[in-house]
Amino acid sequence: MSVRTVRLDDAAESTLAALRQRTGLSISEVLKRGLHAYAAAVRATAPATPYEVYRRLDLASGGDAIAPASQAKAAVAEVIRRKHRR
Repeated sequence: MSVRTVRLDDAAESTLAALRQRTGLSISEVLKRGLHAYAAAVRATAPATPYEVYRRLDLASGGDAIAPASQAKAAVAEVIRRKHRR
C-alpha cells in the first residue's frame, strides 16, 4: 500500500464531500471506488489493439500477400522490377 498526495479543485472537493456524506465512506474508499469505476469504463470503451483489429479482418487464404513472409525480399524486388519495366 502506498500514500498519494492529490490536489483537488473546489468542485472536486465538494463532490468528494457530498459522496462521503451520502455513502458514509472514507475519502480513501470513495477514491478507490472511483478509480475502479473509471478503469471499468475505460476497458469498455478502449480502442481495439492492432492485433484485435487484425483478427477481425477477413483475409481469406493469404490475404493480399503476394509471397510468403520467408520470401518477402525476393517478392518485393520482383514487384519493383515489374513496376519499372516499360
